[in-house]
Amino acid sequence: MATDLTVPWGIAFLRGGDALVTERNSARLLRITRAGQVSEVGTIEGVNASGEGGLLGVAARGNMVFVYYTAADDNRIVRYDLSSGRLTNPKVLVTGIPKGSQHDGGRLAFGPDGYLYAGTGDAGDSSLAQRLDSLGGKILRMTVDGAPAPRNPFGTLVYSYGHRNVQGLAWDWAGRMYATEFGQNTWDEINAIKSGGNYGWPVVEGKSNDPRFINPIVTWTPAEASPSGLAFAKGSLWVGALRGERLWQVPLRWNGTPGTPIAHYTGVYGRLRAVATTPGRDLWVSTSNKDGRGTPRTGDDKILNVKL
Repeated sequence: MATDLTVPWGIAFLRGGDALVTERNSARLLRITRAGQVSEVGTIEGVNASGEGGLLGVAARGNMVFVYYTAADDNRIVRYDLSSGRLTNPKVLVTGIPKGSQHDGGRLAFGPDGYLYAGTGDAGDSSLAQRLDSLGGKILRMTVDGAPAPRNPFGTLVYSYGHRNVQGLAWDWAGRMYATEFGQNTWDEINAIKSGGNYGWPVVEGKSNDPRFINPIVTWTPAEASPSGLAFAKGSLWVGALRGERLWQVPLRWNGTPGTPIAHYTGVYGRLRAVATTPGRDLWVSTSNKDGRGTPRTGDDKILNVKL
């Protein structure tokens, strides 16, 4: 759909079928039409792009556009108005999400309940994941004004905790929520997310027998995955693998339990990051070969249209 981009990180579709795409390092927000025409909507002010930080996730609801980015002192979520076709009226919704040279999280997505969810990372300080007074290592749930959503389990923005670095959020046909999570050296994960759930990091990586923690439903070694973007389409979860350089398909049974994962395009396009379901229920997938850890190929970075 598009070529010669620089670390496209997030994809969000607008009502008319065009997509908004963030570039991590340039802080540009792009608009890409269904015909593949690329234009710049604006550059996000205040982005401090270094390490794994920069302009990260994006979500849209009507004329409201939400971005997650790394600023000078923190990661934050800001809302813009897109009614004019350009970004106007910025409003800072959330500040104080811990930042680091790695593990900045960054994914934004609206759930079927109408609330905005954000995946955060532990910013390299694993102790933050278990601290309910920190926004690091969490999944957050909020209104479009940045307030804690009603019935959040702790009365704060925190929806679930004990995460190392969440970069993928998706919901299946029954409204069940899933998230991808980077492991350290042993196990990457897909988790089925429950309100108030503790997913174990840093006490546990992968599965355990400790009843305090919720086990992942899928695990891979980091060499197979390093899972970032996540989408649901045609009965399966679809995961963009960075180090694994493949698109993982995880079929779901009627009760939400996973079937055997299937790898697609292994090594063909390099590192894959964003994965988003199109209005037509296909997928857009971004490469991430210019992120400092990949080997750029001709035309990188790209947005790929995957027909299902």
